[in-house]
Amino acid sequence: MIYLWLKAGHIIFVIFWMAGLFMLPRYFVYHQEAEAGSPEEARWIDRENKLRKIILLPSIILVWVLGISLLGTGMVALGGWFHAKLLLVLLLSGYHGYLSGYARKLARGERPLTGKKLRLLNEVPGIAAAIIVVLVIVKPF
Repeated sequence: MIYLWLKAGHIIFVIFWMAGLFMLPRYFVYHQEAEAGSPEEARWIDRENKLRKIILLPSIILVWVLGISLLGTGMVALGGWFHAKLLLVLLLSGYHGYLSGYARKLARGERPLTGKKLRLLNEVPGIAAAIIVVLVIVKPF
């Protein structure tokens, strides 16, 4: 029974984490379109910080804790699909870290990426999520 509760919690926090990963690059686009030093820019900095601290950080921690706990139950059959999923989750975790670093750059007034590049970055979690779902459900290898 504990396995099912861990699995449910894992999926719930994956959804929260992915929602945050979808939102943050979009926030960056709007942030960069705001005039530097304006009250609107300050509001975007505040929104980005809240999203990172209230949704993204707790979610990634719980995704990892619950995922490792699921492994501890011994009920997860480890195959090639799992290793591919783990690699993608590690890459998404790195992407999360990159976005957090970019948020700090924006807060300092640095704007190294264009709006177009930020919009492309917004596609990363969707592609990763689609592949991960196929790996977990279909277990192609």
